[in-house]
Amino acid sequence: MATKMLVNLATGLEDSERVTVAFLVGGAALQKGRKVAMFLTKEAVRLALPGHAEAVACDGCPPLARLCEQFAEGGGELLVCPICFNSRRLDQADLLAHATLAGATPMLEWMGDDDTDVFSY
Repeated sequence: MATKMLVNLATGLEDSERVTVAFLVGGAALQKGRKVAMFLTKEAVRLALPGHAEAVACDGCPPLARLCEQFAEGGGELLVCPICFNSRRLDQADLLAHATLAGATPMLEWMGDDDTDVFSY
């Protein structure tokens, strides 16, 4: 089994079910002891800002804010596409503590030569 997991999330709250599933998968991997990063692109970059992950995707779905908090507490990292982030005129100083602006090269460096499972949502 791979020791790392990368979750590529290119959807923001316009599809909160997809975001919920991404955080459920990432959180489950953290609970299994894997190192997990979520690569946020497009509208998903807003999830790296405080107070943005406020949604309940569907009847019976856990609140997204709780899933995001569990992801952070479990050691999950948010790698935020700087092009997507800056094009939206967002402020880097507002990033959550576990979020870093990181494009394709830093994301690949995070993966390294380790076996890494990749999920894309």
